[in-house]
Amino acid sequence: MELSKVSDQVRNDTGVDIIVAPPQPSLSQVCATVKTPVISQHIDYSKPGSTTGFVVPEILKSFGVTGSIINHSEHRIDSTDSIRELVNILKHLQMVSIVCVRTPQEAGTIAGYTPDFIAIEPPELIGSGKAVSKENPSIVTESISAVSERSKSSKVICGAGIVDKEDVQSAIRLGAKGILVASGIIKSKSWYDKIYELASGFKSLH
Repeated sequence: MELSKVSDQVRNDTGVDIIVAPPQPSLSQVCATVKTPVISQHIDYSKPGSTTGFVVPEILKSFGVTGSIINHSEHRIDSTDSIRELVNILKHLQMVSIVCVRTPQEAGTIAGYTPDFIAIEPPELIGSGKAVSKENPSIVTESISAVSERSKSSKVICGAGIVDKEDVQSAIRLGAKGILVASGIIKSKSWYDKIYELASGFKSLH
């Protein structure tokens, strides 16, 4: 809740689009408290009804959740068919889909399902403090190329190892449309200062 409120403040102070993905038990409370868009960290391919223990998209929407991350590195989905169905469900519900991938090849495959965003996150760089946009920029450019061949609407964003304003600028210069970040903020001494710094990386390029 504290992090979401800080994100709200930075969003107001900078005008940069920010969304938050809090843990599932706090989704409804965060949605009711902040104006920043809230997404889920995961959803399950399960229709409303007998769904004890599943994270159902329709229920999330009723809380005010605006979308979901799909296939995050910490919660991979084995079946690409399931990913496709989840993206389709979110489209039907007019919710945002952010699908995480590990490679440009995987990005190209997922682009065929036309999610709103595809987040490229090489697993070896997650939580490393070494941004993919600087450590291996070709992964970003190859992902963008692979996605553009399959989808005119899906946008590529960068995850894995982003810790400062320079990482953001590097990602945007390569053609990424945003960033996906967790530990770079959570482990910082000041959440406000770190989120503001990352957001300023977008402003300084305009």
